[in-house]
Amino acid sequence: MGDFNGKAVIVTGGGTGIGRATARSFAEQGADVLVVGRTEARLAETAEGLGIRTLVADVAEPDAAERIVSTAIETFGRLDVLVNNAAILKQDDDRAGLEQMLATNLLAPIYLTQAATPHVSVVINVTTSIAQRGWPVPGGTVYGAAKMALESLTRSWAVHLAPKGIRVAAVAPGPIATSMPEHQGLTPVEADALRDTMVGYVPLGRIGQPEEVAFWIVQLARPEAAFTSGVVLPVDGAAVVG
Repeated sequence: MGDFNGKAVIVTGGGTGIGRATARSFAEQGADVLVVGRTEARLAETAEGLGIRTLVADVAEPDAAERIVSTAIETFGRLDVLVNNAAILKQDDDRAGLEQMLATNLLAPIYLTQAATPHVSVVINVTTSIAQRGWPVPGGTVYGAAKMALESLTRSWAVHLAPKGIRVAAVAPGPIATSMPEHQGLTPVEADALRDTMVGYVPLGRIGQPEEVAFWIVQLARPEAAFTSGVVLPVDGAAVVG
């Protein structure tokens, strides 16, 4: 498939999970992809066999947004789609962790979108169903608040950037099979217990897969979705409405 031939895409947080699945899906459909993350080895696994370009960067760093966008422009000569996917989950009773979470989950998408605005035609933000209802996730209060702010930005950007020909949309995943709980510092047993708890909130009765979220990110970026902007699409097994 070559649906994105000639298009250039940035995917942040692409070393694992939803970001990895999204980057690979775009590449499989012909896009030139720059995948961004903090761990070189994980980025290399994402890129394997598909010619995806990698950039080791922490999106929370002050100069990261300009460096990421300029790298894409220098590498591909253009930039069409920005996927703001990078996110971290920290205990919200730790001030340093809280500030890091806000810098990564909220400020970084703002700065990246501002840097990309002169170039892109589509911005896709990855939020969470935690932003639309409470979840029993350690750190989920501030995480959810930051993602709710990103949902608000999605709608506001859709209005303010429309005159520039830029569409902005978001997907809001529910519980997804990623390594985020382990990255938060939970033991494997604790992480599995958390996932089991989360399944109880999902009417479809299971955890989602990263590829199921990536599918909708790619769909929203397609030319066929040219009249779709400002939408926040739940991909959560009916968790929000259940």
